Amino acid sequence: MKIKFYGAARTVTGSMHLLEINGSRILLECGLFQGKRNETYERNRHFPFAPSKIDAVLLSHAHIDHSGNLPNLVKQGYEGKITATRATTHLVRLMLRDSGHIQESDIAYANKKRAKKGLPPMEPLYTLEDAEKVAGYFQSVEYDDPVEIVEGVRATFMDAGHILGSAGIALDIEEKGRKFRLWFSGDIGRRDLPILRNPVLPVNVDYLLMESTYGDKGHRSPHLAYEELRAVVQKTIDRGGKVIIPSFAVGRTQELAVFLHQMIEKGEIPSVPVYVDSPLAINASQIFNEHPECMDVETLADIRARGHAALDFKEISYTRSVAESKAINEYQGSAIIISASGMAEAGRILHHLRNNVGDSRNTILIVGWQAPHTLGRRLADRETQIKIFGEKFIRRAEVETIGGLSAHAGRDMLIEYASAVKDQVQKIFLVHGEERGALPLKKELEMQGFKKVIYPEKESVFEI
Repeated sequence: MKIKFYGAARTVTGSMHLLEINGSRILLECGLFQGKRNETYERNRHFPFAPSKIDAVLLSHAHIDHSGNLPNLVKQGYEGKITATRATTHLVRLMLRDSGHIQESDIAYANKKRAKKGLPPMEPLYTLEDAEKVAGYFQSVEYDDPVEIVEGVRATFMDAGHILGSAGIALDIEEKGRKFRLWFSGDIGRRDLPILRNPVLPVNVDYLLMESTYGDKGHRSPHLAYEELRAVVQKTIDRGGKVIIPSFAVGRTQELAVFLHQMIEKGEIPSVPVYVDSPLAINASQIFNEHPECMDVETLADIRARGHAALDFKEISYTRSVAESKAINEYQGSAIIISASGMAEAGRILHHLRNNVGDSRNTILIVGWQAPHTLGRRLADRETQIKIFGEKFIRRAEVETIGGLSAHAGRDMLIEYASAVKDQVQKIFLVHGEERGALPLKKELEMQGFKKVIYPEKESVFEI
């Protein structure tokens, strides 16, 4: 078997790993790479392999950096199945439609500016129509139910506790008379986060492909993150400002809604409007309510006790239309605005930042990891001069970050994850991590006795 690392190798975006087994080719993930604009466009547009030669795709979860380039894969000739959990296939259909719409609208906006400069127009990476075609390729599976992928390869999806439907994927492989198990972690979640169940640890693993995003540090507990969020909201309301939160539409937005509901209900913060301004996040929140198989016992008990969905409460408004979105910026009082995208690279969050970044009463709250060269990273780095839609703005709004809300495992959980198979695992490949996260984790695992911990470079190939 060969493993070729094409994405999320020494970075955290564009997850894409190719397995060659028994003459078949299996693609683990097909994510969008996010980074410098020109590099992003070219890298996502051109695959380092022929899509028509891929036999199967396995998808760990719905986040765009893991699923977002599937429309291109299909457009360029892929004809096989895309296998994922039922909740993931439900979410990905929604997210790819949204991504296709954003690709079209962003290119249309960019082409207006290019035309003024006498530059030729660009084509969108893919269109809404391209995105909609992917739905016909999905094969939904339930957690813990094995499914044959290609000859000699059986996959079992285990709850990863990262977002709704997320999974670690155990591949039981028989090749040339040899039997072994490869486990792909996908993105590993955390214990005690709201809504979701805890991640399942790997078992009986010979080769482990494991994420390493936060391999250099632990996270504050969700309880501390709750308190930090409460303090930021209260401080901003006290000075008459708004809290602007760039947030992933799936996972983070729903967690924030649960926390804010609890704070208002307990009287820990004033009753102020909470706007979820993202059609994708709204639709995703509805999907959450349709998948109780992914929820923890506390969430299920809360739903039964209240008699309504956990993500609905009096102060929250889910805004779909452009007119509703624009009206938010006309509201003069304190408010909390949650909008996509999570790295502030596209979508309605850009309009909210443009309208609020110059007001010192406001707070821009960063609640997740931000890729290099994204607007979210520049805000997290507290740059004072930023560009939004090509225009320069002076940032006067305060910037706060809360790491404890991350849906990714921290250092201790990653070590525990690997240690679950220490007596059997032959090689560990660390993916989905920058050097600052992966190298300290590699060193720590080696100090704990793991013999072969590899941090593969992009386009590197390993035979096992």
